Amino acid sequence: MKCIICRQGETVPGLVTVPLQREETTVIFKEVPADICENCGEYYLSQAVTEKLLARAEGAGKNGAEVEILRFAA
Repeated sequence: MKCIICRQGETVPGLVTVPLQREETTVIFKEVPADICENCGEYYLSQAVTEKLLARAEGAGKNGAEVEILRFAA
């Protein structure tokens, strides 16, 4: 897939770190599968991965975590 940000690079599968923040809670996910632009480094998450991240981040917020670092598990 051609990158929609730089319009120069092609995306390749890889792993990224994704920070999510809502109000006072920050959740950082490591080793998240994504398509990454070889040129600019922009990454794209699939809908399934995004849904999992948002669900887990919501759980962290409900538990009262201020900062949480998690390794993504498929």
